[in-house]
Amino acid sequence: MNGNILPITSTGLGQLQAELAQLSTQRRPQLVERLAIARSMGDLSENNDYQSAREDLSFVDGRIAELEELIKSSKVVKPAGNTQVDFGHSVKVTINGQQVVFQIVGEWEANPAQKKISHASPLGQALMGKKIGDQVEVAAPAGKIVYTIVAIE
Repeated sequence: MNGNILPITSTGLGQLQAELAQLSTQRRPQLVERLAIARSMGDLSENNDYQSAREDLSFVDGRIAELEELIKSSKVVKPAGNTQVDFGHSVKVTINGQQVVFQIVGEWEANPAQKKISHASPLGQALMGKKIGDQVEVAAPAGKIVYTIVAIE
């Protein structure tokens, strides 16, 4: 981590905290037990289960450390009003006659399949600060796409 404050929604922070709790209280203890059982089976140099359990535990420990740092660096940001697009807002846009709703979130929460876009993404940057009725153009592999803002929530 570079020590910067990471903007996040309260939902996103809750998801990180839930994942940390699940890994710390359930997954890690299971792996420690699995490692102890594998260790008790004898020769560790030829014990594939032992090696696998060590690798899994190492991965989980790394993820726990990453989540702890993310949570420590996170700051919950709430949108201020609905007059212009801001972090945390849901934005209804029209694209080629179809309406789509995107939520502007932090980089760690972004999930395009769920229509959660990062405020730092090209579309997120283009939408930030815009108002209802504004149009934004975003370059895409297929050419420029024009989005018209219909609603901000």
